[in-house]
Amino acid sequence: MELYTGRPGDAEGRLPRELRTYDFLDELGIEYLRTDHEAAKTMEACNEIDAVLGVVMCKNLFLCNRQKTQFYLLLMPGDKKFKTRELSSQIGSARLSFAEPEDMLRYLDIEPGAVSVMGLMNDKSGSVQLLIDEDVLKDEYLGCHPCVCTSSLKMKTADVTGRFLPATGHEYKTVHLVGED
Repeated sequence: MELYTGRPGDAEGRLPRELRTYDFLDELGIEYLRTDHEAAKTMEACNEIDAVLGVVMCKNLFLCNRQKTQFYLLLMPGDKKFKTRELSSQIGSARLSFAEPEDMLRYLDIEPGAVSVMGLMNDKSGSVQLLIDEDVLKDEYLGCHPCVCTSSLKMKTADVTGRFLPATGHEYKTVHLVGED
């Protein structure tokens, strides 16, 4: 794996959703580093990507309430354990579960394995509430996918919260997850 500055020079073999991500970031003047890789199916592969980028990738979970009337994108450190009860009490939504792949595609134009904050640029109706664990906000950089699982990006957390999110019309709620038994 190599580390590149900015978008790929050649669009061949790239999905439109990935190219739209680069277009959006470039329009906003957000700088990012990128690496291309196979879909990471093991923690070892994830660790290798993290090492190339010099950042720990966020764990991104797409959740919904039981009635499927509220959808949430949760960004949390990859080393924290997710506890539904812990999050539910903070957002006032009981019975959280993982949303269906069809909902990911409908709201974020993302498929399983590629869930990312970048997908919020596709949520024009504002149907998805962004939740960010406080520890993610403490890091200077954030690692995420550009709406595909075969590339990863590194960008300043402040650019994501201060420039990217306002451009998508989304705000975020800070949550505190302990993630311990």
